[in-house]
Amino acid sequence: MRYLKITGINFIMWLVLGTGCTEQPPAPQAGSYSLTEVSLNNIELETAYPANIAGQQDIEIFPKITGFIERVCVREGEEVRKGQTLFILEQVQHQAALQTARANVEAARAQVATAQLNYDSKRELFANNVVSQFDLSTAQNNLLTAKAQMAQAEAQEVDARNNLSYTLVKSPADGIVGTLPYREGTLVNPSMPRPLTTVSDNSAMHVYFSMPESRLLGMIRRYGSTSAALEQMPDVTLGLSDGSVYPLSGRIETISGVIDPSTGAVSVRAGFPNPGGLLRSGGSGSVIIPSSFENALIIPQSATFEIQDKIYVYRVDTGTARQTLITVAKVNNGRDYIVESGLKAGDMIITEGVGMLRDGMDVSPADWDEKPGPDLNNGYGTGAGETVEE
Repeated sequence: MRYLKITGINFIMWLVLGTGCTEQPPAPQAGSYSLTEVSLNNIELETAYPANIAGQQDIEIFPKITGFIERVCVREGEEVRKGQTLFILEQVQHQAALQTARANVEAARAQVATAQLNYDSKRELFANNVVSQFDLSTAQNNLLTAKAQMAQAEAQEVDARNNLSYTLVKSPADGIVGTLPYREGTLVNPSMPRPLTTVSDNSAMHVYFSMPESRLLGMIRRYGSTSAALEQMPDVTLGLSDGSVYPLSGRIETISGVIDPSTGAVSVRAGFPNPGGLLRSGGSGSVIIPSSFENALIIPQSATFEIQDKIYVYRVDTGTARQTLITVAKVNNGRDYIVESGLKAGDMIITEGVGMLRDGMDVSPADWDEKPGPDLNNGYGTGAGETVEE
């Protein structure tokens, strides 16, 4: 580690100029400042996006007919299978309706048989010139009417049978039962505002989050297309609301083709397996996406400061601290920045104490003294850490 002494010329000029205006910022205090040489490195950053967790499908269960709940066959949170009965509605009136429909079918069938006999008789008589064409046509029409009435009675029987079957409200899929807002004796109908319950298929979970448009464009440029990005992107992890990380990794499955104009973000869905049932529909968390960068200029965020939403660093140029505008990648891990422009490999920047510096302060290298120090090669660069001392 090397130490620098800021020469007194710029420091005195700064004090002299400062006496002409009472609104000038306070003079920098004496202190030490760490230096780092910017170099090319490989790094993997993780970016977290707030996310909502939903079951593979959340099915709201509504009755198909109006009736009183006779029995609730499940409990909240119970695992159910496809076809399992959830509720039983009152069946007496529907059983009676089915019996009436069956009787009507039998009566209609008898009428068809009678009409058929009459038509066959008329046809024989017509062949022997005993009856007229009108009598034969009338018998034929009566037969057709009887058959239509039987078809109508059969349809009513099917409808009555279906209504009776609808008294058994069954699960349409495997899943977990949600809340049960209605109890036995409640009159329910297909148009009620709340469902009888919700069955959530939690065998695999869909995790929805929003990605900034700039990140999406970067992915498309990197992989060539949206479909290629979906295929080549690395696995993602899920941070849970208690601060832990879900043990199984997931994959990004879909990226919406529409960008929300109000937020400038695109909706993304990731899929996670859920064999143990740890994840529940309606939960929240954060999707963590890793990003690998090769030969990138990486600096610590502590070396930067912002002025009007622009990011600057102090670069040491021929012994002088120069305020330098830089642009950084949108991806960061909260500790590091990837520099896109404004710096190059080999540049020296001040990484600590930048708030006490001013543009143009002299940090003449003539005053450097070599002193041992710790190895700061922690991903920011291969250059040795250095300290500036006023």
